Amino acid sequence: MRELSAEARLHLSARNISRKSGSGFHTAALYSAFAMIAAIVFGTLSVHPF
Repeated sequence: MRELSAEARLHLSARNISRKSGSGFHTAALYSAFAMIAAIVFGTLSVHPF
């Protein structure tokens, strides 16, 4: 195995961190979209039930 330089290790760790935070952002956006849809549906039903 070859030894990685400090710059290569820093690049790999930064890429892993950005990948994890990006995934978390997508998950939060997905859940907030579902929450928004549920709020609109329940709000509409409470104003005009069936």
